[in-house]
Amino acid sequence: MKIICWNVNGIRSILKKGFEDFVHAQNPDILCLQETKAHEDQVQIVLKEYPHKFWNSASKKGYAGTAVFSKIAPLSFQTDIGIEKHDREGRVITLELKNAFLVNVYVPNAQRELERLDYRTKEWDRDFLAYLKSLEKKKPVIACGDFNVAHKEIDLANPKGNAGNAGFTPEERAGFDNVIKAGFIDTFREFTKEGGHYTWWSFMGRAREKNVGWRIDYFIISPALRPNLQKSYILPEVMGSDHAPIVLEIAI
Repeated sequence: MKIICWNVNGIRSILKKGFEDFVHAQNPDILCLQETKAHEDQVQIVLKEYPHKFWNSASKKGYAGTAVFSKIAPLSFQTDIGIEKHDREGRVITLELKNAFLVNVYVPNAQRELERLDYRTKEWDRDFLAYLKSLEKKKPVIACGDFNVAHKEIDLANPKGNAGNAGFTPEERAGFDNVIKAGFIDTFREFTKEGGHYTWWSFMGRAREKNVGWRIDYFIISPALRPNLQKSYILPEVMGSDHAPIVLEIAI
């Protein structure tokens, strides 16, 4: 199975930038999108080969949101995680597949002045990890999305200059540490140990051209799925968003 995950930074915008051509060329079995910034009825999208489309839109228009397009009919699906304070921004879609749960997530940003840092790290991170572990009691879990944190110094081009900034605070990094300590595997690092590989670049200062980026988009899997893992990689050459798509190939 090939799964692509991409923060599209507005699906209506990226549809004008070759999005459907990209999907046809890559031909994933499942496509997980974050930051769709739209409700389903606002989007004209065909993709006939993906009959199973799931949307979770924020109550605030033009904000956050997730979507999953699948060739495979899931056994069931769920939006959100069942906690009201987290469930107004369209951040989670879960598909139950035959042998695993697939969770598409857009993790809240701590914001520039760290206005949401406490919410993100003391509430969201804790509750989302508990949600993943509750699913794992039934089946192994694949979770993917924009986690809005660079885990290690190797995961961003300028760690010293960004220490304490949103996405690289000790609290956010500790939150991702807890995900790893809970047994989940950062699949990209199973294959690629060196630095210089990023999934997000600022629009400022020709950051993408210079590859001054951050790796904040991840596929994580339950340890039970490690023998099934085949590839995990980034498509940095794909344009249209400030994020690059990431890809997981796994036998399930």
